[in-house]
Amino acid sequence: MEIKNYFKSLNVLHLSLVIGLTIFFIIALVQGNGFNTDINANRTLLYLVPVSALIGYFGSQFLFKKMLSSVQLSDSLETKLKKFQSASHIKYVIIEAPAFLALFVYYSTGNALPLVIAGCLLAYLFVQKPSKEKVLQSLPFNAEEKQKITYK
Repeated sequence: MEIKNYFKSLNVLHLSLVIGLTIFFIIALVQGNGFNTDINANRTLLYLVPVSALIGYFGSQFLFKKMLSSVQLSDSLETKLKKFQSASHIKYVIIEAPAFLALFVYYSTGNALPLVIAGCLLAYLFVQKPSKEKVLQSLPFNAEEKQKITYK
């Protein structure tokens, strides 16, 4: 497995998810019904958004760590990187789904709270950008594997 191509594909996937969510954010903002703060209309949807955002935020962290906890030092470098990639994909989806829900609720209700929550989730997804440092911190590597990752 080519390390350079691995990080390039992981970054392209992350960037495409961020760009897609950003485009949907802009569309919902531009075509929305304006802003309101009425919490009495569509209360179920307005309560669903913060709950799903909390589940997305904490659930993404929990599942990411849980999936990577099964990685052993004795696993091959390719196996470790594939597990990191799978865990990252799941983390991104778990963050992105509540953001899309929040944007949908904003678009249908015009309430500003879901828009703010979607913006926070978008910012959080953006800072989850994969890097060599994050891989090195998240997985157990021996010295040879660290050198392969660092110098490629």
